[in-house]
Amino acid sequence: MKQLEEYRKKELVVKLADRIAQRSSQPVTLMEVCGGHTLTLHKYGLLSLLPSNITLISGPGCPVCVSGQGFIHALLNIVSDPSVMLATYGDLLRIPSRSRSLETARASGADIRVVYSVMEALALAMEHPKKNVVFAGIGFETTAPLSAAVILQAKEKGLKNFFVYSAHKIMPPALSWICSNTDTISGFIAPGHVTAITGTTMYEELVSKYHVGVVVSGFEPLDMMLAVSMLTDQAETGHYCVENAYRRAVRREGNTRAKQIMAEVFETADANWRGLGVIPGSGLQIRPAYGMYDARRVFRIHEPALPEPEGCLCGRIITGRATPAQCRHFGKTCTPETPVGACMVSHEGACSIWYQFKTPSRL
Repeated sequence: MKQLEEYRKKELVVKLADRIAQRSSQPVTLMEVCGGHTLTLHKYGLLSLLPSNITLISGPGCPVCVSGQGFIHALLNIVSDPSVMLATYGDLLRIPSRSRSLETARASGADIRVVYSVMEALALAMEHPKKNVVFAGIGFETTAPLSAAVILQAKEKGLKNFFVYSAHKIMPPALSWICSNTDTISGFIAPGHVTAITGTTMYEELVSKYHVGVVVSGFEPLDMMLAVSMLTDQAETGHYCVENAYRRAVRREGNTRAKQIMAEVFETADANWRGLGVIPGSGLQIRPAYGMYDARRVFRIHEPALPEPEGCLCGRIITGRATPAQCRHFGKTCTPETPVGACMVSHEGACSIWYQFKTPSRL
């Protein structure tokens, strides 16, 4: 904890902010990809320290937020089977799909258990051999290796009642989609935890193809300001590249063992992203060799393409095309107690963060 305090020192953050103001001479738009970064920006009032020509917009790095309406609809169909126990993260419970949610399904008697990791879901399958335990697997390259490792454990233990419904996604295709659909972004603040697994090389093609900068950042105030400073310098010079501002946790090659496990169990597939639609090769599906643990195959799950609730701007917010304040539901019909869209549900959702932090700088 003492080490983290070094990355929260106000004087260092302000010094970096002054440096950015002195060196930036043109409008620069940066996307903080991860909802954890959005939280840091608002929690510590960092936006108020930046010059007016620097604009930060939210990106598709909140796993709950990018999970489409069809995903929730499919989970609701799964739990209608009384033989199924659904193991899920708590955030997914409150995402509405039309007029229903997993929360209302649980209140009506569906067997839905909140877990904090896929390991707990595996334990539930061992404790309840007469139940078909389905884990709702969401998240990016950070969480996918653990889902893969647990599937390998299930095979080693010979379990026949454990399944993963994989909605895992990978980051590069989504960032490519954003670059293909906008020419206003100068650079991306890339998520440190994802890159700790993948390594920094995964962004090199993006930089080369779209002429944008990428800086990998941690989640403390100083991390964020350093990333903004580095990206501002890239925009000023026009020399765009991949830089690592999170060297205490991220290496160029990433976590080789985690990537091996992920590649053994998963293969890429087309995936539906809220607000982005179907992006080729952006999802992770379970390989046929482990098909006995694939809930999609075993339960023949159909995930329909459902529209956003009327007037909901979640899809535009997570692609940087709108802010929460521009949504007519925000703070009125859509609040943390009565969410209309997924961005108000997750603690990493832009709408939830905007709703929580309305006060000036907290540094």
